[in-house]
Amino acid sequence: MRKKRNNILKNLKICFIIQLKVVKEENEMLLRFKVKNYRSLRDEVVLDMEAAGLGDHKECLMKYKGNEYLPVVSINGKNGGGKSNVIRAMWLAVQFIKNAQRTQHESAEVPVRPFELNDYSRNEPTSFEFEYEYEGIEYCYGFSATRKCICEEHLYWAPKGQRAVVFNRKYQDFSFPINTEKKIKELISRAVAPNQLFFSMSCTMNYEPCIRAMKWFRTKLFFSRDYSDLGKNLLDYSDDSEMLKSIVSIAKVADLGISDMKFEINNKIFTCLEELPEDIPFESKQQIEKALAQFKESLSGDADNMDGAIQYNELKATSFHVGVDSEQNKREYPLSLSDESDGTIRLMARATEMEAAIKNGGVLIIDEIEDRLHPMLVEYIIKRFQYKNTTKAQLIFTTHSIDIMNREMLRRDQYYLVDKNGETGVSELYSVSDFSVRNDENVGKAYLLGKYGAVPYIREE
Repeated sequence: MRKKRNNILKNLKICFIIQLKVVKEENEMLLRFKVKNYRSLRDEVVLDMEAAGLGDHKECLMKYKGNEYLPVVSINGKNGGGKSNVIRAMWLAVQFIKNAQRTQHESAEVPVRPFELNDYSRNEPTSFEFEYEYEGIEYCYGFSATRKCICEEHLYWAPKGQRAVVFNRKYQDFSFPINTEKKIKELISRAVAPNQLFFSMSCTMNYEPCIRAMKWFRTKLFFSRDYSDLGKNLLDYSDDSEMLKSIVSIAKVADLGISDMKFEINNKIFTCLEELPEDIPFESKQQIEKALAQFKESLSGDADNMDGAIQYNELKATSFHVGVDSEQNKREYPLSLSDESDGTIRLMARATEMEAAIKNGGVLIIDEIEDRLHPMLVEYIIKRFQYKNTTKAQLIFTTHSIDIMNREMLRRDQYYLVDKNGETGVSELYSVSDFSVRNDENVGKAYLLGKYGAVPYIREE
């Protein structure tokens, strides 16, 4: 009986070990971002999401392959110091990566902006590199380019834990590891123009490893740059009832005075411009006509003989506020969303991307997070990512606000600073954790006193 019991225990132990082996980490995170020779960022700067060895707020850290990563990073600095250039660099690189196969016709310039405050950097390549994890695989993709051509490009991945080369490129010289797919990649390389990315072109030619790596750029990066995008954002999620409910929930939590919201989406398809509704502004009709003509021309040399259709999406968003009627009874009264304050519209615009990142995992990137928002609303956005973040979503933002530092919402390694050299015009990016900072030190106060740099020097007359 005892021998039989031991065998059962052994079998249980074996099953348990097998179960542990099949568990995979699938955190879809940005690990680090590098940029060089872009605008004021002449020298290479690194936004490293890996946590430093600090003891504070360890509960917020995200684990991946034995390392710990940050859910939130705040980029502070003075006006004109270059902090927005970090966000611009990420945005430009991502847009080019996603769209290079469509935008880069034979004579198109590569849309890079090198450093221009000396006589040599403008002729040198601008470089971007992303290290990230997607669906349990670590990737490293980067490229460098002048306005004329792609100078270098690479993609590495680690499907089995050890980094391997998918492809390397030096100008039009491509190199691939020796495997069964080498011929496919050589075929793709012959179709890639000097001003195009191999990465982008290979996705259009159905090369699976690049398609998988590209999904992170297409589905996991969210930029909140302009509150005028609210209508487009709502239309993007018009088929997602849960997303629209989340947006209404945020409006209620934020105490904007909104008791409920109603969204009406009207999608129409027209075969010619004459069928567009009469109430569309004349300038909008001109823009639609011009865009349609350019699109047809890009697909066919003879645009007049090409059939097409126009999809016109109309959004009507109504917010409801509680008021009191003439008999002192509480009632809900409708307002058009356009009648709401700029701060309310800005928060609602960010709510769509914030919920998309938190719901599915991803990186939300915001320039000037505090713009037209109350400090407590900013704190609410930050805490959504900093705590109880089950999808390992990340938030990267720029700010002038010292309030975030004073409230001690973040760890010291979550504060990055950008400072510009007054003589050379070169911006550098660094973390507060690079300095000797006591655990009980007020980071906001020390920053204002100039301990970490990146504060404006105001000359008194």
